[in-house]
Amino acid sequence: QAQLVESGGGLVQPGGSLRLSCAASRRIISIVDMGWYRQGRDNQRELVAIFTSGGSTKYVDSVKGRFTISRDNAKNTVYLQMNSLKAEDTAVYYCNVRTVGVNYWGKGTLVTVSS
Repeated sequence: QAQLVESGGGLVQPGGSLRLSCAASRRIISIVDMGWYRQGRDNQRELVAIFTSGGSTKYVDSVKGRFTISRDNAKNTVYLQMNSLKAEDTAVYYCNVRTVGVNYWGKGTLVTVSS
């Protein structure tokens, strides 16, 4: 099975930017959707941004206008550009690729927004 590896997390000041990457170890077929989730201090995992099965993108309201999801199919990689970061964006960010048969998760990358 494919492995997903996230990178790009770190410590950033409020108002700063980070770009997360999620690379798959091999091409994944039969994808239903793919996206980014996060788990903060409340330990609840929430959807942040996603490519739907129809190819459109959706975002949780709290990140609209600040975050952008994109992908490079040739590199089997999905990205999350995060701008104007806020303290409440602090969380572990997980990449997810859902297929017809398997639900892939990465191990997560920590994003800390603090001055």
